[in-house]
Amino acid sequence: MTGKKGRSSRRLSFEGRVLLMALMTGLCGSLIAVILLWSGDFTPKVRWTLAALIGMTWLSFAFRLRERVVRPLQTVSNLLSALREGDFSIRARGARRGDVLGDVMLEVNALVEMLHGQRLDALEATVLLRKIMGEIEVAIFAFDASGKLGLVNRAGERLMAQPAERLLGRNAAELELLDCLRDDAPMTISRNFPGGAGRWETRRSEFRQGGLPLQLLVITDLSRALREEERQAWQRLIRVMGHELNNSLAPIRSLAGSLEALAEKEPRPADWEEDLKKGLAVISARSESLNRFMEAYARLARLPAPKLREVELGALVRRVAGLESRARITLRPGPELLVRADGDQLEQLLINLLRNAADAVLETHGSVTVGWGRNATHFDVWVEDEGPGISSTSNLFVPFFTTKPGGSGIGLVLSRQIAEAHGGTLTVENRRRGRGCAARLRIPLR
Repeated sequence: MTGKKGRSSRRLSFEGRVLLMALMTGLCGSLIAVILLWSGDFTPKVRWTLAALIGMTWLSFAFRLRERVVRPLQTVSNLLSALREGDFSIRARGARRGDVLGDVMLEVNALVEMLHGQRLDALEATVLLRKIMGEIEVAIFAFDASGKLGLVNRAGERLMAQPAERLLGRNAAELELLDCLRDDAPMTISRNFPGGAGRWETRRSEFRQGGLPLQLLVITDLSRALREEERQAWQRLIRVMGHELNNSLAPIRSLAGSLEALAEKEPRPADWEEDLKKGLAVISARSESLNRFMEAYARLARLPAPKLREVELGALVRRVAGLESRARITLRPGPELLVRADGDQLEQLLINLLRNAADAVLETHGSVTVGWGRNATHFDVWVEDEGPGISSTSNLFVPFFTTKPGGSGIGLVLSRQIAEAHGGTLTVENRRRGRGCAARLRIPLR
């Protein structure tokens, strides 16, 4: 090892090797010139003068060549060093296309411009990210590879009721956040944090920085959103119930007044008994309507949890499609699947979708298409109709909202509840190709 180090230290530098090669290049010519000078018939003064001139020219050529080779490389080295230090203000000057070193300089200048732009983009993105983290009402904690807290935003400070300076460097156990980091899946918890109590959603994920794994913990306050959703649900329910009750109570009140006036009238008209019967019939019809409304509400509110068992999806869809005889039903079967679901609830859901589709095509004399399919994670069942389509989808899933005469307004709401109870989704929208709308049920495979 000592010998190798000694040889390395004695090895000439690049500049020295270039100078040596330049000297060797002119050595032969200079020696020949001196030999010819000394063999010729010249006076000593001429010989020594010309020999000195030859020697100076030789050395000047060698050092000039060394300078032309080394200087551009030194410029490139300085540029790269400035890049490493993050200084993007330096550029190589005098570079020209068509020259090898000039091309290198121009490429280095282009590299500097590109890195400068990327640095600016990264800085702007970092500033934007920090601003977002500071403004959002979601608590964010980042733990480094040693489990110490390395980053926390303002919402996290408020949640822990401490400034970042007192939180950074502490581990999850000290911050009482260890239980939030145990599960990869999102969790909804009820918890009292130093900065607030309520229902929270926790999400844990991992990312890498500098090649080291870090944990990211996001805690979202669900209480405010739930309260807002609850308030909106109550408003919708009261609006619908008030509308339905007024529709029934207003004619009942009016008829009661008319019948009271009729009873007090003396003498009574000849057809008073017929008027009395008609009035009582209307009151009875409205009472029945109110009763149906309350039964529908109770059915919507008491939907039981699904009892999962193996269901042959294809057989279920075929059976439901055969129940609807008012419209032409086209079946597009998918693969035969055995899925885990509540067959009764799933059947009720498909009956609702097919009934809505059949009602729609009765106006246009179109047809209904039913099909199913699957991928790696879920299965789909879709119902497409050639009806007039949906003018507005904003009230589709509002309980008791209906545009159909005699409709209850709970079919789609109940269907969506069934889908969500299975962990799935139900969407209804206008078809992208052709008229009509499409309902799609998507449930994860178990």
